[in-house]
Amino acid sequence: MTTSPSTQSQTRIEHKIVVPAHLPTVALLGSRDSVLRAVEEGFPGVDVHARGNEIAVNGPAGDVALVTQLLDELIEVAEAGTQLTPEVVKRSVAMLSDASASSRPAEVLTFNILSSRGRTIRPKTVGQKAYVDAIDSNTITFGIGPAGTGKTYLAMAKAVQALQAKQINRIILTRPAVEAGERLGFLPGSLSEKIDPYLRPLYDALHDMVDPEQVPKLIEAGTIEVAPLAYMRGRSLNDSFIVLDEAQNTSTEQMKMFLTRLGFGSKMVITGDATQVDLPGGTQSGLRSVEDILLGVDDVEFCRLTSSDVVRHRLVSDIIDAYARWDVVANGQRPGRQPQDHRPGSNKRQRR
Repeated sequence: MTTSPSTQSQTRIEHKIVVPAHLPTVALLGSRDSVLRAVEEGFPGVDVHARGNEIAVNGPAGDVALVTQLLDELIEVAEAGTQLTPEVVKRSVAMLSDASASSRPAEVLTFNILSSRGRTIRPKTVGQKAYVDAIDSNTITFGIGPAGTGKTYLAMAKAVQALQAKQINRIILTRPAVEAGERLGFLPGSLSEKIDPYLRPLYDALHDMVDPEQVPKLIEAGTIEVAPLAYMRGRSLNDSFIVLDEAQNTSTEQMKMFLTRLGFGSKMVITGDATQVDLPGGTQSGLRSVEDILLGVDDVEFCRLTSSDVVRHRLVSDIIDAYARWDVVANGQRPGRQPQDHRPGSNKRQRR
């Protein structure tokens, strides 16, 4: 009698995995077997048991195959020096479950961007990895997505990496101070001191990546510049890595002004969340219109990050999704443009 595919998938089997002798078992299992428990939570029908340097996986054949692949990936990640946590397991399960994912978990989680002050900055999701790849492959890259997806942080890490590799001579970090027209006069201090609160998130990220004692020296030497967007007008930025943050708060005219500052040997990354526009009523967001304007222009790529790329508390993803659903219902609007494939090159729109 022939066994149907559905019957085969329900057949329980056992498979054993041998942990490499050079890898401490605790590095794979986690504190109090927390990693192992996370694997079982990702595949409720599978039992996972560790004894010595062997891990036994028991369950439906299809799930056992996926868990075996997951454990192989986690072993590779642990061997590369990345600490395994339940969160790493959840992200890896999501990658393996996504048929459209273009990268293996180990390729994403062991991809080093920058090592600084005893820590290594890496992408943590397939979307983030594709975003980093797009920055490498294009002169101008747009990172569009909700808070917590690492848009600005990863862009700044790539900027510091490029500076350390002497690919560029300076880093320019900028963002619009949209509230300045109303509130700036009420703040104490000089103009630079009044603007500083709007630039503080950029300084905070910078201090994570560069020795804090070196930051003032690099700024004083002009190697790193942190300035409001208005300071970009009339300049030509050569041999620079330029990051524009909070780009949803630029007007169409400001976006054009910024993009045309691009000089020879430079690279630009523009980040923003099109759902968080703080511009006065009636002002069109430059981030919302720029993709249609740059339709068909080569060497420009748009990467869309989604709630699945959020690397903050797990509730942040749920909150973002809940607000997206509420906006559709409250405003009586159709859902917005759907997130596109994250693979490098896949976000380049075709000519109509």
